[in-house]
Amino acid sequence: MELLIDTQSFIWFMEDDVKMPIKIKDIMNDEDNVLLLSIVSLWEITIKTSIGKLKMQRNIDDVIKNISEDDFKILPIKPNHLLTLSKLEFIHRDPFDRMIIAQGISEKISVISSDNIFREYPVQVIYS
Repeated sequence: MELLIDTQSFIWFMEDDVKMPIKIKDIMNDEDNVLLLSIVSLWEITIKTSIGKLKMQRNIDDVIKNISEDDFKILPIKPNHLLTLSKLEFIHRDPFDRMIIAQGISEKISVISSDNIFREYPVQVIYS
């Protein structure tokens, strides 16, 4: 199954943070699942680390260099994602999360996110 991982879940997974539920970690570690990371998440991490708003154990260079070794595939922004984004109701105010939601809807794939606002959109959210 293809799964789109939101930025926070990606960070928690990479940092082995205790906030990541074991059930979700198990889903992400399941080799039968394809883990997709939006390029938007890397953009968000880069911005937030560069302005000091986000501290991570790994630096952004290592994160980017090791994406495929960590079993993630990058999901680029496609024109149909932008069309979906343009039609999204303005419930979530975070532009990065809005794009991830639009990508999940457009690609018809589930999103792993602890953000309850994601559930207000027509996208399947996995979290517990």
